[in-house]
Amino acid sequence: MGARTQSLAHTRRRCKHHIVFTPNYRRKIIFAQQLESIRDILKNLCKYKGVEILEGHLMPDHVHMLVSIPPKISVSSFMGYPKGKSSLMIFDNHATLKYKFGNRKFWTEGYYVSTVGLNEATIRKYIRQQEQHNIMQGKLTTREYQALFKG
Repeated sequence: MGARTQSLAHTRRRCKHHIVFTPNYRRKIIFAQQLESIRDILKNLCKYKGVEILEGHLMPDHVHMLVSIPPKISVSSFMGYPKGKSSLMIFDNHATLKYKFGNRKFWTEGYYVSTVGLNEATIRKYIRQQEQHNIMQGKLTTREYQALFKG
């Protein structure tokens, strides 16, 4: 991986963040029919804000994303946007989820974020192999792996 930087009018940057967030109550709810829908929703919301998804994976009970966020957007304001908008869009697309999440909040309030420096390749590998790691530890029994954020 080269040191690829991006630029705005008067800045050069290489800001990458590893973000993890979960559905309410860490429910294992992201499966077959919701996978592609949630992936498309998150991709479109990130694209709208100018955020590039470098790597990503949807697990049944959480989402991993390696993103490049422009410096004009703070991480907290960015995270509020896709989590808030995607909740509404997910409930519109999947009406049956309204019974499990009566308050129309799909995601938990918090999230995990870590800046990625020179260990970008390690983070990418971790995100790609998260599902296999959980299967080996017995935490995940169903295997529905797809490179969802690619393409």
